Amino acid sequence: MRKKAISRILALVVPVLLSLNSPVFATAGQNEAPVAATAPAAPASIEASAAAPAEAEAAHAEGGEEKPGDLIMHHILDNHTFAFEPFGEVHLPRIEVAGYDISITKHVVMIWLAAILLVVIASAAGASVRKMSANQAPKGVANVFESLVDFISNDVAKPNIGHGYEKYLPYLLTVFFFILVCNLLGLIPYGATATGNVNVTLTLATFTFIVTQVSAFKAHGIKGYLQHLTAGTHGALWIIMVPIEILGQFTKPFALTIRLFANMTAGHIIILSLFFISFILKSYIVAVAVSIPFAIFIYLLELFVAFLQAFVFTMLSALFIGLATAHEGGHDGHELEASGHH
Repeated sequence: MRKKAISRILALVVPVLLSLNSPVFATAGQNEAPVAATAPAAPASIEASAAAPAEAEAAHAEGGEEKPGDLIMHHILDNHTFAFEPFGEVHLPRIEVAGYDISITKHVVMIWLAAILLVVIASAAGASVRKMSANQAPKGVANVFESLVDFISNDVAKPNIGHGYEKYLPYLLTVFFFILVCNLLGLIPYGATATGNVNVTLTLATFTFIVTQVSAFKAHGIKGYLQHLTAGTHGALWIIMVPIEILGQFTKPFALTIRLFANMTAGHIIILSLFFISFILKSYIVAVAVSIPFAIFIYLLELFVAFLQAFVFTMLSALFIGLATAHEGGHDGHELEASGHH
């Protein structure tokens, strides 16, 4: 059992260490470049052959020395290169149409991969359910999907939206599973977290904003929607309440954007920072006693955060839709209905 546990830990840690090892020693090489410049002059033939690489290295060093912070930002930010250290790199194509940059980046690739995985897994789960008889229970992936769908339907959408929640389930389920898969793909070595890109989270929040506003117009009409902006206050307070309500319509998607982006980015920064502590201090003791144990703990915590953030985004989206579509007295009506049953 101990051997299996150690092998699993090594399988988790070694790819990350390999991906960090090459940049760190490259940085060390840059730090030693000025020292080499003070060595005695070489023969003319050797000096001439080494002049071009030395000038290029010096120019790179003058342009900016790569520090741990720079390497961490390079890992979490979007770019056009997939680094598979020490095996090599994959450079993604740059595309520009009519002055607009629509290049394929690593976050775009991860979004495509998440979509493909969702389609394949959901199709397999659906096919498994269709083959079952009425007396059989789903197994494997189909069982997991059914549990998550029931959870989102009965514990998220129905309590927050109320009557008519069924028509919003396709959007809420899509958002939940997409964010969950993107979060989990970011925890795989050499992967990237698409939900750690503010453009991705802003797009998801914009979809929630559009669904919320369209639902509010359909539920209340234009007159009811405008009355909703006054919050039922006296006309003398409209000059205060209307701007606050309008601002509140935009602060909700802004909160969704920042919450998901910040939480998914922070975990990766902490894990990489813990690994770099051992490289900065150049101590195997620090690596074994501090960096690796704490990094594994944060990694396991990130698995929980991946599910948590998908749930929070979906729950808040359902809550905003429910608040936008709720009619006056609707809450009291539900209470009277519940008391009538008693």
